[in-house]
Amino acid sequence: MEISRNDNGEHAKQNNNNNVTPVIGSDRTNVIVNHDFSLGTHSWHPNCCEASIVTADSGIPHGVLDPSKYGSYVVVNNRKETWQGLEQDITSRVKPCSLYKVTATVAVSGPVQGLEEVMATLKLENQQSPTNYQFIAKTCVFKEKWVRLEGMFSLPSLPERVVFYLEGPSPGIDLLIQSVTIHLESDPELERREAVTVEDENLVVNPNFEDGLNNWSGRSCKIVCHDSMADGKIVPQSGKAFAAATERTQSWNGIQQEITGKVERKRVYEATAVVRIYGNNVTSATVQATLWVQNPNQRDQYIGIANVQATDKEWIQCKGKFLLNGSASRVVIYIEGPPPGTDILLNSLTVKHAEKIPPSPRPAIENPAFGVNILTNSQLTDGTTNGWFPLGNCTLSVAEGSPRILPPMARDSLGPHEPLSGRYMLVTNRTQTWMGPAQMITDKLKLFLTYQISVWVKLGSGINSPQNVNVALGIDSQWVNGGQVEINDDKWHEIGGSFRVEKQPSKTLVYIQGPSSGVDLMVAGLQIFPVDRLARIKHLRRQSDKIRRSDVILKFSGADASKLSGATVKVRQTRNSFPVGTCISRSSIDNEDFVEFFLKNFNWAVFGNELKWYWTEPEQGKLNYQDADDMLNLCSSNNIETRGHCIFWEVQATVQQWIQNMNQNDLNTAVQNRLTGLLNRYKGKFKHYDVNNEMLHGSFYQDKLGKDIRVNMFKTAHQLDPSARLFVNDYHIEDGCDPKSCPEKYIEHILDLQEKGAPVGGIGIQGHIDSPVGPIVCSALDRLGILGLPIWFTELDVSSINEHIRGDDLEVMMWEAFGHPAVEGIMLWGFWELFMSRDNSHLVNAEGDVNEAGKRLLAVKKDWLSHANGHIDQNGAFAFRGYHGNYAVEVITSSSQKVLKTFVVEKGDSAQVITVDLQGL
Repeated sequence: MEISRNDNGEHAKQNNNNNVTPVIGSDRTNVIVNHDFSLGTHSWHPNCCEASIVTADSGIPHGVLDPSKYGSYVVVNNRKETWQGLEQDITSRVKPCSLYKVTATVAVSGPVQGLEEVMATLKLENQQSPTNYQFIAKTCVFKEKWVRLEGMFSLPSLPERVVFYLEGPSPGIDLLIQSVTIHLESDPELERREAVTVEDENLVVNPNFEDGLNNWSGRSCKIVCHDSMADGKIVPQSGKAFAAATERTQSWNGIQQEITGKVERKRVYEATAVVRIYGNNVTSATVQATLWVQNPNQRDQYIGIANVQATDKEWIQCKGKFLLNGSASRVVIYIEGPPPGTDILLNSLTVKHAEKIPPSPRPAIENPAFGVNILTNSQLTDGTTNGWFPLGNCTLSVAEGSPRILPPMARDSLGPHEPLSGRYMLVTNRTQTWMGPAQMITDKLKLFLTYQISVWVKLGSGINSPQNVNVALGIDSQWVNGGQVEINDDKWHEIGGSFRVEKQPSKTLVYIQGPSSGVDLMVAGLQIFPVDRLARIKHLRRQSDKIRRSDVILKFSGADASKLSGATVKVRQTRNSFPVGTCISRSSIDNEDFVEFFLKNFNWAVFGNELKWYWTEPEQGKLNYQDADDMLNLCSSNNIETRGHCIFWEVQATVQQWIQNMNQNDLNTAVQNRLTGLLNRYKGKFKHYDVNNEMLHGSFYQDKLGKDIRVNMFKTAHQLDPSARLFVNDYHIEDGCDPKSCPEKYIEHILDLQEKGAPVGGIGIQGHIDSPVGPIVCSALDRLGILGLPIWFTELDVSSINEHIRGDDLEVMMWEAFGHPAVEGIMLWGFWELFMSRDNSHLVNAEGDVNEAGKRLLAVKKDWLSHANGHIDQNGAFAFRGYHGNYAVEVITSSSQKVLKTFVVEKGDSAQVITVDLQGL
């Protein structure tokens, strides 16, 4: 059997066509009469305001949305209250105990300042009882942007009158409505007869190709249905047929199905595809499931659902989750990825509502033995025969003369400790870089404990180039980095690192490796011990009190002294001034739940991709600043400060192909245009800029334009926007696992820029860290702190499969930052599931539930708020010690008179005297 279909056309990224015929929904009766205002305002009534229809013939009022482009719509104006809007009586067209879905396309115009809310509400009237109001849904709307509002409602009983209405924008803001629909989604009687629940329903039609290629199409390629291929060597894994996407000329060509109208926003779905590849002499390639979403404003979004390394030998499952934040006018799921000429085979595809997985409990760790070395014969008392063995055919022997003191990072963790023995292992006859001393530690590890690694290392004479030395762990088939150092001398060096095991291994090996073959290696005092995080946090609380709190004396004035003496004082901190921000994306701000958590819990923001050059100018001359503008509007209208990330990115893989193809002169011009265009457009709006991201790990612009280009980028950026603080920004600075970006290399890099005149104003530490250990992080901060520049964690995230352990990691990093005088802010690299760059790093689940790690974030932030209660003394004063930031003070006199005032405790070491005027008390 072979059924084929050939769909020719351009890729959606070029013309948004997608080669899919829009699916026409089932013919369900709309509860709303005159849903698209084609009959004017018939059946609609403005609620204490005015309404008029805008058509292509009537002209465009207020210079807003063009009806010739978007169609007719109604304008609701002269609104004096937020509840004023447009309403319709639907009493006779709804029934009790049924579920209805509301969809409305709305916008706002007029003196809009940032983000406005539009709400759908029901007014429920009974003569014998007060009127009730039932909230349906709300959405956030920017000026003159059509947005889809969606929600559900059900009425347990039917009141005498049911009125549907749209309301919400601020007084004076016009509400624009293009269409409204209310459809019956479920009927209880019908549902009782359903054999399959909605939760189990597959959104994909004909998922196993039992009906040939019906409902499927090729994404600019040909698709064919088979029962077998390759002389019967390829048969379906399940069912009787599979599809092949063939004659592919681009990697994005593949097989697709439109699922418009089936996917609800803010709901998590799981897609599972069974795939393999065939042909073109390709035996292995990445296959990806992708979602193409077109929003009502015609903005395209591509969501990578999952990818897998598929082969031509067997079927494999490609599985992942996705979520739509905003409304969608079209949704297409497709399979893509392999090189052109390679066929994609698809046996089945399912898209279902994702099952909620309950969180794991906090791991029970018995007798953690904090600070106890798990290695055998670490001091080499028994030579190298007990516990140690050579990895490879190198030779181990014991010698004297190594340091007797603990390495500094271990000393900070362990405190007072017996001295080391002074003995070290000498490793000779090394013929491979991986050869060195090793020890099995499988039975000594406890799951979910964080272990610190500490060791002194030294190299033999005769090295003529820098050598990396690494403590490595072989955990089954996985290599884990336990810390590295680069050595170019004959001195002892400290390696500090950390690791954690979260799944029970069958074999775990620790070994020291790295130098070139023939280079002798010396190893002394290797220790691996679990760290006591709670003890570290107690220390950091004391440290934070010294640098983040001040003594405060409130001096009350403006009231009769007789009333003030002995009056009760309640001081509550409302906001800590220490910046805690997060990464956001354009798509995420379409989700009002995301926006609510963001605005409530963060005071800074950074854009994940939307300011990067590859986003603002993906093709030469085709600029896209709209996404960044929308995000900046949200932040500025809510007093959220922003970091500009990033002007350039030095890593070649992140540079657009059209830039990589330029000659030197054209590239230099493009760089200057980028600087001028970006910084003039946003002058004064971003407090920080990461000027050239990850210069320790990339050199594209420097290689193309010479060493001076980096300094010139800083100089030009400063000239264009002198108010912005200019940062360097890089990763693996703080964790001890990357010699390229150790603190010493970063310091050298910064000093070199400064000596050449670059106005470097801040140090960015990205903070993508695993199993953080406080003293290791603090050691890096101490060393960088000598430069006297503010340090920010700019992209902090932590990862663990267990939410409690993830919360522990986050708490450690937040307190290390807060407790260090050189650190002036923390930016998380996101918090919402499915919108994070790393798995198992989210703090809020995709459907809005705050998980255990998120609760820890909120608890730490709560710890950073000061409160005090007491009484005004005979001098009219009240003293307390509090964190820097915003406060409210309530004064209650003996006669129960109350007054509430606000004040600010500024940063500073000395005591602050703040006058509070109680005039009128």
